[in-house]
Amino acid sequence: MELDAADPASEPTRDAFAAPVPFADALPPGLDLLIERLEQHARAARGAFADNTLRALAADSRIFAAWCREGGRAMLPATPETVAAFIDAQGEVKARATVERYRSSIAALHRAADLPNPCADEIVRLAVKRMTRAKGRRQKQAEPLNRGSIERMLEVKTPGRLHRRVTEAKREMPLIALRNAALVAVAYDTLLRRSELVSLYIGDLHKGADGSGTVLVRRSKADQEGEGAIKYLAPDTMAHIEAWLSAAHLESGPLFRPLTKGGQVGAAALGGGEVARVFRDLATAAGLKLARLPSGHSTRVGATQDMFAAGFELLEVMQAGSWKTPAMPARYGERLRAQRGAARKLATLQNRA
Repeated sequence: MELDAADPASEPTRDAFAAPVPFADALPPGLDLLIERLEQHARAARGAFADNTLRALAADSRIFAAWCREGGRAMLPATPETVAAFIDAQGEVKARATVERYRSSIAALHRAADLPNPCADEIVRLAVKRMTRAKGRRQKQAEPLNRGSIERMLEVKTPGRLHRRVTEAKREMPLIALRNAALVAVAYDTLLRRSELVSLYIGDLHKGADGSGTVLVRRSKADQEGEGAIKYLAPDTMAHIEAWLSAAHLESGPLFRPLTKGGQVGAAALGGGEVARVFRDLATAAGLKLARLPSGHSTRVGATQDMFAAGFELLEVMQAGSWKTPAMPARYGERLRAQRGAARKLATLQNRA
């Protein structure tokens, strides 16, 4: 389930999911038996799913509940006709991937309540097919941050949104600049998603004799079982990390953390939603001319494109980005491949390129 496209402004803490059924308040009254089933399922499944998955299920369930309430339809159990109508309505205003996620959440909700899955019905399948034909399957790609952009962002000393409080918080400027530089550098080297970036721990860093380093990624979207993966960090990236940790006086715990207006370093990890904000602030301050504002995936896309441009094989790129299938990295590099493909070679032979 891809959640990064939603790019929420902030992410709730784990305490937000302490209740067995965080979306139970979205259900209509009179469903005590179904709520009891949902609570039993949630208790049994606790720890089996990533926080992002629980967050999406809770948010999607509330959206579906509100839509059903406004239309006077039953949410649980929902009929196939209700789900199909919901898909038709949402397909007019939401991205295809988002509506597909809604369908998945509705199906999960019914399974948890031990109810027949309305999403398996042919009428729902046709609604999805109808939406796909109208919108197409192609999703928008995050604006890439290639190495040239990264270098310019690393030169930024004062993020744009801090200019207005320079006089009142001078000591925050270098500290937040150091953190942001380390964040951008690590994001580019590791190709990590935003949720994976903010889950890194200082204790999982290892520095080599040549100044380069590695970091253990304990869990990722492609590794929900927690086998872990080791990611390479270039010497210059390690230098950015060490500068941030030294200035922040950090020796253990989360690697990237929020900062207060007074420049105090938080104890908890930086929120995933803040990653995109950092990228956007630095890109704006660096004066980058981008077609769209960067997202939390932008360094992942940019590093992938740079690898293809350097002539790396697809399998090498897949390993670097922890992809299990070639579809997404191949998509990230499709424009470059088009520039180097048979049509370009033919045009060159015909003296048209």
